[in-house]
Amino acid sequence: MTIPRQPTALLLVAAATILLAGCQGGFPADPQGTLDRAREGVLRVGVSENPPWTDVAADGAVSGSEVELLTDYAETIDAEVEWVPAGENTLAAMMREGQLDVVVGGLASDVPWTSEIATTRPYTTTTGPDGAEVKIVVGVQPGENALMTDIERFLAERGGEL
Repeated sequence: MTIPRQPTALLLVAAATILLAGCQGGFPADPQGTLDRAREGVLRVGVSENPPWTDVAADGAVSGSEVELLTDYAETIDAEVEWVPAGENTLAAMMREGQLDVVVGGLASDVPWTSEIATTRPYTTTTGPDGAEVKIVVGVQPGENALMTDIERFLAERGGEL
């Protein structure tokens, strides 16, 4: 007498069900939980002086089109913005150390700090001093893909792409 074998398809379905049950986390994910921490909390934004994108007053008050943009984004996640004014090199080092979530300042898509700062896809363009097109991006904590995706969705909606 032979023992009947289970159909292969049934075994594959059972294995897939077990594997999928273990994948309850959301995608994309933030290894450091940045978006979850910032939501209904504080979004730490580094800002470098670069008018008209960003202006930093002597008293530390910030303004400019990207300040307004990030303030509007923070409202979508019910976050307060903690502005951290500094030069780009300092902000890149702070991002590397995990002290910032986002960096703005009219950053060009070819920023030299790509090992410290991940960048969104360009959300607008401007003309550089040499007349060439410059693509403007927002810097995000590297690896924090949920935050990156959420900011890019916001930028796409704001730009009329969605």
